[in-house]
Parts: sequence; structure tokens; C-alpha cells
Amino acid sequence: MAGWFNKEINSVDDLEGLKMRIPGLGGEVLHRAGGTPVSLPGGEIFTSLQSGNIDATEWVGPYNDLAFGLHKAARYYYYPGWHEPGTTLESFINKEAYDALPKDLQRIVTNACRVANQDMLAEYTARNNDALHTLVNKHKVDLRRLPDPVIAKLKALSDEVVGEIAEKDRKARKVYESFIRFRDQVMAWHDVSERAYLNARAGTGAPTRC
Repeated sequence: MAGWFNKEINSVDDLEGLKMRIPGLGGEVLHRAGGTPVSLPGGEIFTSLQSGNIDATEWVGPYNDLAFGLHKAARYYYYPGWHEPGTTLESFINKEAYDALPKDLQRIVTNACRVANQDMLAEYTARNNDALHTLVNKHKVDLRRLPDPVIAKLKALSDEVVGEIAEKDRKARKVYESFIRFRDQVMAWHDVSERAYLNARAGTGAPTRC
């Protein structure tokens, strides 16, 4: 999700001066859009939003956001989550220790990591759906989509920020170029697969009701 806001976002101008808890690259994008990124630990988000020290916050998605009670501190819940479209689990393993394992145990370790990540994705898909239904129908949260011009502006700035990082480091450039190639290919495929199917199922290009 794009996050929780106590100010309406109707145009790019509404990002000017917006104090939002959003770290990392997303924070830099907001800064270039005229906003003020604020770094806060999770435990301080609710009180900062409730007190007005920040105007908005991103966190995770409906499942975690509902548990945090963020709907009690903000009026508007915006989507899509442009700043963090995909999250994966990470497992760090000492390479020498991994290489010392027999091939069959290496495959077991690798597949265990894959399964844990896939299970997390499946669980969050289910729990986010239930939580969003609760937020909208029980707590009467005002669910809104960011306006197209705002999304377009954030996309342009995101491309700018990530592109600059790629220019500063050889390894980052290699990752960036690989990502761009894959992104363009998968978008073309999704236009005739997942996106087309979801739009056909909904009957329109709009999201289904919660």
C-alpha cells in the first residue's frame, strides 16, 4: 500500500511539504517531489501520525497495518504501493559452509529457502485480503487510489533516483540493466496474462470490491 495519510492527495502539488515516514529510496523520491521524508522506527509511527508530527506513513499492507491500528490515526488509505512493490525474505549462509555440503543437502537448503518465501507470499495474499475487507467494511476506512498524475510523477522520479545509483557503481549497473530487461519482458507478458485475466474477471480495469 502507498500508506496512511491525514491529507488528501489530489494532485502532485499535495506532495509539497508532506511529512511522511518513508525511508530509503522511496524517501528520496518523496523529497524530490517536494515532500519531507521522516525516518521513524515502527514503534513510533502510530503516535507520530496521531499527534500530527507526520502527515502520512507507509508501513507494509493491510494485515500488518490493521495490527498496528493505523486506521485509528489516519483518515485515508492510499494505493498502490509504488515505493516497495515486492518484498522477499532473505537467508544469509556462509559460502564456505554451503559449498562444503553434499549436493543433495545444498538443494535441500536452497529449496527450503524458496518454500519459506513462497509460503510467506501466499499467507500475506490471503491475510491482506481479509484485513483490507475488515478495514473498509468494519472500520469504514477511506480507501483511495493515488491519482494518475501523482503516480506518473513518482514513477519518473523513481526512474531518476534508481538510474543515478546505477551510474555510480559497476555492480549496481549490472543489476539495474538485468532488472530493466526482465521488467520490460514480464510487463509485455502480463499484459496478455495476469493483467488481462484480472481485468476480465472484474469486468473492468478497476479493482474488485473489498
